[in-house]
Amino acid sequence: MLKPSSRRDFIALAAAALTTTARLHGAARKNLPIGIQLYSVRGDLKKDLMDTVRGIAKMGYQCVEFYAPYYSWDRAYAKSVRKLLDDTGMRCFSTHNSASVFTAEGLPKAIELNQIIGSKTVVMAHPGKVEGGDGWKAVAEKLNRASEILAKDGMRAGYHNHNPEFRKLPDGAVPIDIVAGETRKEVVLQLDVANCLDSGGDPVQYIQAHKGRIQSMHIKDWSAEKGKAYAVILGDGSAQWPAIFDTAEKLAGVEYYLIEQEACAHSEMEAAKLSLDAYRRLHGG
Repeated sequence: MLKPSSRRDFIALAAAALTTTARLHGAARKNLPIGIQLYSVRGDLKKDLMDTVRGIAKMGYQCVEFYAPYYSWDRAYAKSVRKLLDDTGMRCFSTHNSASVFTAEGLPKAIELNQIIGSKTVVMAHPGKVEGGDGWKAVAEKLNRASEILAKDGMRAGYHNHNPEFRKLPDGAVPIDIVAGETRKEVVLQLDVANCLDSGGDPVQYIQAHKGRIQSMHIKDWSAEKGKAYAVILGDGSAQWPAIFDTAEKLAGVEYYLIEQEACAHSEMEAAKLSLDAYRRLHGG
């Protein structure tokens, strides 16, 4: 078995060869913004949001996605965050939100904060407890209602998958198919690659089935090896990144990528840097 360092070197060489081959055939990948889901550096973010975002920008990240705690900000703080983004040349295209935000009462504040920081997509990070096919249809309807409200301000609703969505229900239906099939085409399907793999899903097939609807992706790796699961750096898991990137950019309508690292042996900021380096090797950007 290859040692981790040797394996990483091998992956880097293989990725470089694939990228070169693609470019020779006129199929170079798009130069899309590469960002980070700030849950990846949640510990540092809680200590000092401003300093953490500055550090992320210095690494070379081009955009960030704030997760649910952002909803507690007031207008003044949101404006200070927007100034930070502008000063560092960063963008925020989307935010993660709890299911409770997707109501007539919860959306106005989300719209206000997202507009201040420049985000155009309000993503449901988790639907909460859902029972059966009817429950998933109710999730879809909540997204549809939110989409109608958000559209009035030129914004979009989105849905981020976890692993249960790819597991069959007792009647054979697959929750993610219900969500995708029952929502308006304007509702963004944010694909989390690792969560898809963890539940036996195929990211490439999923992208192919939902052309034009995957505005962004959480590019997070996953391993079936005991004790690893989500604790692997990008490129050290089982995701077939060349095929995923190629399919996403050809069919999905992907506009930007978001690296997410849930856990690993490295510090949060070190893992963020290693993941960005890995992305550049694997994607060629």
